[in-house]
Amino acid sequence: MQSEARRAVVTGSSSGIGRAVTDRLLSDGWQVVGVNRGAAEIDHPAFTTLRADLGQGADVDRVAAMLGTPDAVVHAAGVMRPGQLGELRHDDTELMWRLHVDAAARLANPLLPRMAEAGRGRMVLIGSRVSSGMPGRSQYAASKAALVALARSWAAEVVARGVTVNVVSPAATETPMLVDPGRTSAQPKLPPIGRLIRPDEVAALVAFLLSDAAGAITGQDLLICGGSSLPR
Repeated sequence: MQSEARRAVVTGSSSGIGRAVTDRLLSDGWQVVGVNRGAAEIDHPAFTTLRADLGQGADVDRVAAMLGTPDAVVHAAGVMRPGQLGELRHDDTELMWRLHVDAAARLANPLLPRMAEAGRGRMVLIGSRVSSGMPGRSQYAASKAALVALARSWAAEVVARGVTVNVVSPAATETPMLVDPGRTSAQPKLPPIGRLIRPDEVAALVAFLLSDAAGAITGQDLLICGGSSLPR
């Protein structure tokens, strides 16, 4: 008798990295629950959507209460708002913090303990290669750096109970975020490999981290940067 398909929750599944992760997991036989503000145009019998504004804490809490005990959670929803010193906007800081950090914490707070109780589970947070700092990206970098601290702290709490927590941090990736009107003044820097990172490359790494083979990898920030982090 075939075992029941594993169930993953993917935020931001309607586009970009979240969509690529969703497509990869569906092709690997997962059931996927996408959490998005809008509808995800994915026609697959193993895919369902929960509508939520991940920038609103009460909405995240509402959805988290509906998710039961998933086998995996991938927090891929994100936004970029660049800003130089002297032009930083509090609204941008608040938006990125709520969407990247607060939403991750509101999902992890109920879901990771449920996974730990079940003795199994995976969580992957989509970070950024610029989390160590970059001119004109201070607010964005800070929110992504916070994900690394959260992941390492949570991983330490559940490491002995069959649950892993990791961050995947891409360099500039070919997604709709690159043409977001909010960042037109700050174009991405091409990685040394001579092209942007592909979303399916990020999805492949995420899929591995969700697999049984990655059970000994936890609390890590894994870069997929096309050589951007190499000394030059």
